Amino acid sequence: MSSSATVHTDTFIPFMRDVARCENALRELNLMWRLIEASAKMNCPEEARSLLPMMSATREGFQRLESELVTSLVQESIQEVMAEIGTSARHVIDIVVRNLYERTADVGFLATDQNLCRFVAGIDTDPEPVLERLQEYRNKYTVYDEILLLDAQGTVLVHTDADSRIEGSHDPLIAQTLQGRGYIETFRASNLRPSKTHALLYSHRMLDPRNGEAVGVLCLSFAFGSEMEGIFQAHQHQDHHSIALLLDAQQRVIASSDPLWIPVGAPVPVNHSGAPKPMVCGGRTYLVQTAVAQGYQGYPGPQGWAGQVMVPIELAFSTQPSQTIDRLEPSVALGLLAHAQTFCPPLNEIVLAAQTIRRVVWNGQVMTATERGSEQKLKAVLEQIGQTGARTNEVFNQSIRDLYGTVLSSRTRDSELLTHLLVDLLDRNLYERANDCRWWAQTPELGTLLAHPQPGKDALARITAILEHIHALYTVYARLVVYDRQGRIVAASRPHLADGSSVLDMQIEAEALSAVLALPNTQAYHVSPWHVSALCDGQATYTYHAAIRAPGSHAAVVGGIGIVFNAPQEFVAMLHGSTLDKPGIQAAFINRQGHVLSSTHASYPTGSSLGLPPDLLQLERGQSLSRVMVMDGHYCIVGCSASSGYREFKRSDGYREDVLAVSFERLGALQSTAVDAVHRQRAALLTEVPATEGVEMATFFVGSSLMALEAKTVLEALPASAIAPVSAGRRPYCVGTLARKAQGSISGYVWVFDLGHLLSGQASVWTQQSQVIVLEHGQQCVGLLVSELHGVGTFAHQRIVKAPALSGVAGKLITHLIKAHPGQMLIQCLDVSQLMALLYRHATGTIDVLAA
Repeated sequence: MSSSATVHTDTFIPFMRDVARCENALRELNLMWRLIEASAKMNCPEEARSLLPMMSATREGFQRLESELVTSLVQESIQEVMAEIGTSARHVIDIVVRNLYERTADVGFLATDQNLCRFVAGIDTDPEPVLERLQEYRNKYTVYDEILLLDAQGTVLVHTDADSRIEGSHDPLIAQTLQGRGYIETFRASNLRPSKTHALLYSHRMLDPRNGEAVGVLCLSFAFGSEMEGIFQAHQHQDHHSIALLLDAQQRVIASSDPLWIPVGAPVPVNHSGAPKPMVCGGRTYLVQTAVAQGYQGYPGPQGWAGQVMVPIELAFSTQPSQTIDRLEPSVALGLLAHAQTFCPPLNEIVLAAQTIRRVVWNGQVMTATERGSEQKLKAVLEQIGQTGARTNEVFNQSIRDLYGTVLSSRTRDSELLTHLLVDLLDRNLYERANDCRWWAQTPELGTLLAHPQPGKDALARITAILEHIHALYTVYARLVVYDRQGRIVAASRPHLADGSSVLDMQIEAEALSAVLALPNTQAYHVSPWHVSALCDGQATYTYHAAIRAPGSHAAVVGGIGIVFNAPQEFVAMLHGSTLDKPGIQAAFINRQGHVLSSTHASYPTGSSLGLPPDLLQLERGQSLSRVMVMDGHYCIVGCSASSGYREFKRSDGYREDVLAVSFERLGALQSTAVDAVHRQRAALLTEVPATEGVEMATFFVGSSLMALEAKTVLEALPASAIAPVSAGRRPYCVGTLARKAQGSISGYVWVFDLGHLLSGQASVWTQQSQVIVLEHGQQCVGLLVSELHGVGTFAHQRIVKAPALSGVAGKLITHLIKAHPGQMLIQCLDVSQLMALLYRHATGTIDVLAA
């Protein structure tokens, strides 16, 4: 979703139950703060005079945060949906275009098959071997439902679909094909496929071997319906709420994942910009994403075709709530939240705004601690401030968690969809390689030439010409090689390696040769396992092999063909193409052992190992998983999908080589303070006695330790981000100065000291939660840098006990402990007089309030 896109929240909130509940809770709290402020103004204006600015600041900050939080929840929920359906729409069109690219190469190559050309030219007249050859082709390239050979007048000479009764055609594509030099792509109704409403046909002229004149047409009919059904089944497996479509240039549906919902032929609205705007189709309101093809190997795809996914707005946000946060290690969840600025700026702003309000509430609770002896009317106001402040923190925590969960859910879900797309692309691509090697091995000339004990120069030149012709049409290979029964390479396309040496006379690996010689029939093939190959210029790849047989029905194997997949280039192209519109996301193909086959990330080059958890490496075929985890010292969103094959490839053809696609998005460096933050989050504080019967203590954290000061010594808390890091001269532990304000203007400055450094000897790590507590003791006023504020509570005297003797500075400053909750938590109480004396002694000077 475009960052500049305007979202009208009122349009979407009625369809977002979780957001609506959050909005209601925030409005109730906003009303409570208004009522408290109004009650104080009416019933005890003089007594509450010191509290009114705090209540006004809380109300104003709350109002801003309420709007920002709800807007962000809506935007992130929409972002999740739009990202998901956008990835699915790209999946539809990219899969189609890559598949059809292979068809353009197929028809160009098969149209030059000499056996077929001789038959169409009338040199050979027996149709049986021709039909047998075409059936053999269909057995390998199962994406075709019909293959036709026609003469120049449109008479059908032979075809493979026994259920079709076609004898001839005057379809204009025949004349167009005869006049052209390349392939013709046609998608419409055609009597060449009389049983189909629409047919996707690839045609190419065929030349007379004697004079090169166009004498006929080869027509391949792509099994468009079954192919789209397979693509849509994968989509439905991922998402049951939306509908996937393939559109033509007129924005009409040419394939639908559910024709009863949106039928073929229906015009639909499109959304190429990806803007999150509701669109009406057939009386129903949808969110829509439309994706055009990126093109592949120079092939743009059929003109104007696009993939589209539409989800009804009333179903778009009804998925089960994500468990992403619940599955996270608490330290990972909190550590990652510190990087919200990088992956979700609105979330970061809301976290900071919520902290501001919490600090205002904490300050208000501190201020009320000195007012406990006031009259009954003010006491009621103070009690309401305490209760509403606690409820405010609770709602903020839940609301921020909801927003955080939505952000992570969107990204983890999208990572699964991306990796699913990648393994789908991979399987479909390699399926074609298995087909190619088997078909090219049956080129009659190869068997005839290799059957000779010692092929001559002319024979080898002819084999080389055939390989070069194939390679010009099929550009995804590093080279094609033909070898004899002894495994010696006798011919090759692009025979010279990068270092200038030739592959001719090199030996095929013994294991591959043995497997090829043992292949039982023309449907069988062998794939060399992934490894570094000299035939791929010393880079790792797969090589697909098939046996070349001498002419005859029970022909002996006379050699083999090896087609060297250009994996270094093609795999990276797949990975880059799929992540092109996903900045910050890297992707890789790996095997079951975690070894990298290809990667877009410089840290994980080919041949390196990717340290993934066992459950990701052991994913069931066709399954996907995603999670937030720590990789190489960074918080990452990792998605993973396992390949499952395509059609018969890797499913029923005897070949098995699982590949995993992995995506990873780094969101920030590991936070060393995250463990302390978890301890702080788990701490709970209970007020155990009425306010008149105990001691008011202001509590806060230093690292993971919960500490307390008598509330009467605390003036206020201020954000640590406001510290000015000026030189502190001879003042140990001093980190700078902080301005204090009264009625909007600066009233003075205080020195700020790092309390954690003073107690532990190690400087504190500053985070977004860091605060400064301003203390006053006698005539001295200082600021203490602490890790986070906690609360203000009343503790019975019997709960406060003397602390055991501790060594070092802590032994002098921590004089008492509070047994809280009840007795399960120890809160360390600081002695303010000892603290001031220690700072005064170290400073060897007056710790004064600096003049403004």
